[in-house]
Amino acid sequence: MHRIRLTTAALVSGVALAVAGPVAYADEAPAPAPEENPCATEETQVEKAEAALARVTAVFEKQKEKVAEAKEDVAEADKRSEKAEARAALREAKEKKEKAAKAKKAQVQRLAKANERLEQCTAEQEGEDEVETTP
Repeated sequence: MHRIRLTTAALVSGVALAVAGPVAYADEAPAPAPEENPCATEETQVEKAEAALARVTAVFEKQKEKVAEAKEDVAEADKRSEKAEARAALREAKEKKEKAAKAKKAQVQRLAKANERLEQCTAEQEGEDEVETTP
């Protein structure tokens, strides 16, 4: 039963990403040339960090679901051997969830740092613009 649910969920999410992925990028305007936008590198880093955070968050959510399913399996286990096997699966699922949580936390920090660099760059550009306009 759980395999069917997992397979169905994987297929549905895969189709959703395949359909929504190209559509999301079709609406975006082309990126300006580096000369036009001096903070283009920082903006790109922020975009990449946001995309990575979305991926890591999806993995974390999937791991949370696996832990919940493993807890259900432990509760539903009748025989002693089934219960031991279910507990081992639960332990493994919790370890993977903790690993995903650490990766998510690290990615949040990377995103914060990238945003900080972008804000600093834009502040510097605004400062340069003011200096150029006031001769």
